[in-house]
Amino acid sequence: MTGMAVRYVGDGPNCYADALTMVLGPAGPGPAAIEVLTGSPYGLSLHGPDLPIFCPSGWTPEIGIAAALDLLGWTCERTSGSVDEAVARIARATPTDPVVTGPLEMGLLPHHPSLGQAIGTEHYFVVLGLEGDVVRMHDPRGFPYATLPLDSLLAAWQTDAFVYPVEPFITRSRFRRVREVDLATALRDSLPAAVRWLVGPDAASTAERIARIVEDGLTDSQYKYLVEYTVSGGAGRLGDAAVLLAEIGCAGPARVLEHQARLVGALQHPLMAGDRAAAAALWRELAPTYPRLRDELSLVLREGPAVPVPS
Repeated sequence: MTGMAVRYVGDGPNCYADALTMVLGPAGPGPAAIEVLTGSPYGLSLHGPDLPIFCPSGWTPEIGIAAALDLLGWTCERTSGSVDEAVARIARATPTDPVVTGPLEMGLLPHHPSLGQAIGTEHYFVVLGLEGDVVRMHDPRGFPYATLPLDSLLAAWQTDAFVYPVEPFITRSRFRRVREVDLATALRDSLPAAVRWLVGPDAASTAERIARIVEDGLTDSQYKYLVEYTVSGGAGRLGDAAVLLAEIGCAGPARVLEHQARLVGALQHPLMAGDRAAAAALWRELAPTYPRLRDELSLVLREGPAVPVPS
């Protein structure tokens, strides 16, 4: 992307989708579509030993970003390496040629309130430049044109706190389109991967396990993770997936996804109110929807989507 300063997109939990939206600009499909194309809506897992997250087991943002860019016909320069190499790469960033940076440890970013320690949660943002020893960035977590001391960035750029292996100091830059792909085609092409995610480790049994965790009482970290991040992010991406799949004629999967979004969104109040029984019941109601979604998507792959009726 060249010629125009990158426009800020953010203030939600889907940092990598927002970051990609910023660098793709008007040629991109927007964060909701990117999020769905990453494959993240198609499953449920435990992050580390006991933190629920609405994405498939084995899925990572790095896997999702690569999938979404490929489905959309885009490529970029993805690099990692030493500290010196990382600094050199972000030093070349400009508002018209920005650099997507991450994953970083979100808990170690000092401009994020009430964190201050590693929490095992990855984060991505868009670097606009290096001004002396200060990094200028668009942080999708709600901080446009934020600044961060370079040393603080480098400290958060370590990846040893994550539960999956990933190299440190990853950047993506020089995004360019190599194929013209419309969004409907990209969404249809994403469905086989969606089914593969859903036939992996059992999301239904994970939902049952989370229900028992809720009944036994959440730890402070589990509670904070759910009410500040997981529930809102999960409900949002499931709702977006429902709308987008309905638009390409996948009515059956869209109905299941909307039902999932409603169940997940309904978790927020009982969790905040400390109503363990109500929250656990919602998790248990969610459990059988995952095999149902897999079956509906498999049916679409066998028979093809219906032709959507214009509104």
